[in-house]
Amino acid sequence: MRWIWTVVAMVCVVLVAVPADAATSEYDWPLQPRPSVVRRFDKPSHNWLPGHRGVDLAGSPGQSVLSAGAGVVVFTGDVAGKPVVSVDHPGGLRTTYEPVEASVEVGRRVERGAVIGTLQAGHLGCPVAACLHWGLRRGRDYLDPLGLIHAVPIRLKPVAPP
Repeated sequence: MRWIWTVVAMVCVVLVAVPADAATSEYDWPLQPRPSVVRRFDKPSHNWLPGHRGVDLAGSPGQSVLSAGAGVVVFTGDVAGKPVVSVDHPGGLRTTYEPVEASVEVGRRVERGAVIGTLQAGHLGCPVAACLHWGLRRGRDYLDPLGLIHAVPIRLKPVAPP
């Protein structure tokens, strides 16, 4: 009986970790064709500690960057010398895209798949010609953006028998 509660608890953790909006398939990859993930999400235990607050996707300089979901552009500009675009989505989600030269203005409504800019070369640590750093937050909490497109594998760990 104890193992049943353990499985229920693990399922609840998975449901809380992946944004509720992810279950609707309202999100898609921000690069087409589907890119390879060259660096995965590595959430720090505290926001001020080292980690990787998004994923890096392999791309090409000048490639169109697409909004992962419908929303409103809330930021275009430089952050620490890198061009960034941010889009707010329903449910308090915000996606960020860098290094991206914006082709949209703040306040513009965008649909999933709308071009929001072009990918620039020069992302630190990128093993290919250009990488898109794609981030996701809800409030101050960083989330794995791959959860939006069901690309995060769900793994149940074995439970010791009672």
